[in-house]
Order: sequence, then C-alpha cells, then structure tokens
Amino acid sequence: MGKNSDDSILPPLLRSKEFGESSVFLAENLMREGRRQLGKRDGRVPEICILDPDGDVVRHLRRGGVGRESECWACYHTELIEFEWEEIQLGVVGFAVGAPFAVLVAEELFASGCELLISMTSAGQIVAAGPTPYFVLIERALRDEGTSYHYLPPGDYAEADPALLSLMVGAFEGLPEPVHSGAAWTTDAPFRETETAIEVALEAGILAVEMEAAALYAFSAARRKPILCFAHVTNQMAVEEGDFEKGAAGGSLDALAVIAATVRRWRV
Repeated sequence: MGKNSDDSILPPLLRSKEFGESSVFLAENLMREGRRQLGKRDGRVPEICILDPDGDVVRHLRRGGVGRESECWACYHTELIEFEWEEIQLGVVGFAVGAPFAVLVAEELFASGCELLISMTSAGQIVAAGPTPYFVLIERALRDEGTSYHYLPPGDYAEADPALLSLMVGAFEGLPEPVHSGAAWTTDAPFRETETAIEVALEAGILAVEMEAAALYAFSAARRKPILCFAHVTNQMAVEEGDFEKGAAGGSLDALAVIAATVRRWRV
C-alpha cells in the first residue's frame, strides 16, 4: 500500500503510507531545538524510563519529595522526573494519555538516551482474570486507534517483542498483586466502548481495554526499540459505583514493584 496502489477507496488514515521511508520531522531534531529554546543541558535521560499516563507514580513521588526534574529532558509538553527505586535509576513521564501522545513521548525518550521503556497504564476489565485490581503484561494489542497505522501496515494486532516476553516468564512471582499475560484492546475513544465492541473483544479473549499499547508496540517493532506495556486492571468501566479502586498510593507502589521486577529481569 503506497504510491503505486489505488488509495482512492481508502480512508485518509490508510493512504500514502511508505513504511520504509524516513520522516522529515525527527525527534532528535526536535529535542535539539528544545534544548536550545528551553535552556536544557546536553545529556541523557535514565537508561530505563516509565510512561505513567494516569500520573499515579508521579503524584506519589511528588507527595514524598522523591526525585528531581531532569535537567536534560527537552520535551515541550512534559516533565521527566528522575528517581531511584530499589537501587534502580529511573525516569518517569506522567499524564501522556492516548496513543499519539504516548508515541510522541516514546520517540523523544529514545532520542534522548532511553534504552528500555515501560508503560504502566490503568485499564478496564474485559475478560475477567480475577478480582480487580491486578496487572496484565500485554502480549499483543488490538489496533483500534490511529497511530499504529503510521508505523506498520494494517493488521489486527500489534505484538510485543517475543524475546522480551520470553525474558519476563517467571519474573513476577511473589509480587503483592498478580501479573497475568494476554491481549489488550487499544482504543482512541474510551467513551465509545459500546456493548457491541465489548462483545467482540470478549469473543477474542481480550483481557483489558486501554489507550496506548497498540501504538507503542507498533513504534517498537518499526524502530526496533524495546518497550513493554502493562495494564493495571482497576475497573469495570464504572457501570456500578465504587469502581476504579487501585490500592495504596493510587496503585503506584504495586506498579513500581512490577516495574522493578521487569528491570531486574531485563538486566539479567
């Protein structure tokens, strides 16, 4: 699908895509200009970084006075907090919600020295894997969003790197909350989760619905950058009152336990 195909019957999202062609607008160049305009120093972000769309980890760190704002993170839209957790140096960017924002930040992080990116997002339960809350290591994500189609040809799912998944087998035993593995449904429109769409996801055995994983995995595959996405399944879409309970400190302590276990296994 490209310049020589008949694109006229396709929606704009699927037209004029040349997946092997370089972009004119590069994250490296944007960060160069960001450093100049924002007065940031040259340097690298931590080797391991976290995307925290809900901001739970960021809020927990700020409440405890832990961490400091990065002096070399030159993103125009976000702050990066550098901190140490269980003797691991980490960087975290909060509130990058949704596929386009998450991938924009991911591009910038890898252009700034990140070598492993972990996404930790909250999610709604589709197929129950137990009482909420619990975590899902997302093995593949249904591409019901737009960003992934700029990185990979059309297809139903974006897949996690099999080598990374294999590395994680047994890594989460003994943690405070269980970590399951399976598929997620990535949507751009959380308030269009209709009964029909949910039924299709149920039939496909999808465990959770979230907003970033398909795009991050498409970027990961296209750019060969290591990314693992976790869904913290905390709710049943608020169909009853009392939903969205994440646990202590907004679930951040349990999330950080999963992140630390991931990093230790990755470094083996």
